[in-house]
Amino acid sequence: MKKILLSLLILCTGMYSCAPKIGSIINVSEVERLEKTLSADDMKGRQLFTPELDKAADFIAGEFQKSGLEYLSGNDSYLQSFSMVQATPSAISGTLDQEALSLSNVTINSTSASINANSLADYEVVKVAKDDNFNQLVFPAFRTKKNMVVLIDPSHASSYARLGRNAGRAKFPTEYSQIFILTDNLDPNSLALKVTNKVTEQMLKNVVGVIPGKSLKDEYVIFGGHYDHIGIGRPDANNDSIYNGANDNAAGTTAVMMLGEYFNTLKDNERTLIFVAFTAEESGGFGSTYFSEQLDPDKVVAMFNIEMIGTDSKWGPNSAYITGFEKSSMGEILQKNLTGSKFHFEPDPYPKQNLFYRSDNRTLAALGVPAHTVSTAKMEEAPNDEPNYHKASDEIGTLDMDNMTEVIKAIALSSKTIISGEDTPTRVEKID
Repeated sequence: MKKILLSLLILCTGMYSCAPKIGSIINVSEVERLEKTLSADDMKGRQLFTPELDKAADFIAGEFQKSGLEYLSGNDSYLQSFSMVQATPSAISGTLDQEALSLSNVTINSTSASINANSLADYEVVKVAKDDNFNQLVFPAFRTKKNMVVLIDPSHASSYARLGRNAGRAKFPTEYSQIFILTDNLDPNSLALKVTNKVTEQMLKNVVGVIPGKSLKDEYVIFGGHYDHIGIGRPDANNDSIYNGANDNAAGTTAVMMLGEYFNTLKDNERTLIFVAFTAEESGGFGSTYFSEQLDPDKVVAMFNIEMIGTDSKWGPNSAYITGFEKSSMGEILQKNLTGSKFHFEPDPYPKQNLFYRSDNRTLAALGVPAHTVSTAKMEEAPNDEPNYHKASDEIGTLDMDNMTEVIKAIALSSKTIISGEDTPTRVEKID
């Protein structure tokens, strides 16, 4: 009997020793290697529609391949490609009653080659009077699926000047157009407008890898973060013009790659795990929107969106916060799974910043998924905010690599009962 017990003990010890320790996979050396590559100068800030953004996507796909992740169902590679259209007005002519319309007082948000607007009855009309809140009335029009005419009082001329940047961005192809007119005639009787646009179509890519689940393979847990940034800008005081985006968000993308390798080494997930590096977050969240539309949201049990984890949080090392903490039970589950550890998750301390709806978790959250962002970024007003946010100084040398590694480990460990099927977070209230 003693020999049998001893044999069993040796067998169990051997099995335990074969289980990889988290530090052997998620460690500072590997985290720094990935972070350094993504935020290097030769990536030139990973701006949309650049060879460097494609280079970053290929690097991430290569890491997914080395980790042994599978393709998303229906894909023949790790790259999830989709089309974006940019329509730039080359000619605008017409009248609003008797007022002449031109490029100087009309801004168009559209993907059509031409627009012929001959009746206000064909459009939903929004009026922005002198004392109205410009942002609340105007910017939602960019997200609507309606034909709209937005009439803007000249008192908002300085705010109106910013619309061209939004309207000029590439976007998903759509049959709808929004027409913004700067005018003191907020009650017109007639509209006759002709617009000719120069249309260009370009491709963008998310990078997606999968670890199929076992007993709960039709239930998904997503780990995501965006890999794009804002490219090259005006030189700073150090004559640096490359916005490396080390913290925003090479850090989150590094976490996604590390987690993919870790969980595929363990291979103990009952639910299917999806790892995705999103594109176009900085330009409107188009990558995460497209990705979300390819899934049945009812099958997504949880989403970890990882955003800006390279600096210490307001609580210091070994801590991070969860946006929308009160909107589901997911945060409480993560806290429970870290009980007794040195790391702790906290609720989002910046509710006025509305961070829950400002990152790539937004689309799935609106569909009812417990999709939350994990971050350490200080999003208060200066001087207590992130000093390198959207600046050329956002480089790897400003990051705390030790703490960033601990954040990634904490995400891995805190998610264990969700990926095993033991815990299922409550759903977020849907937004119609």
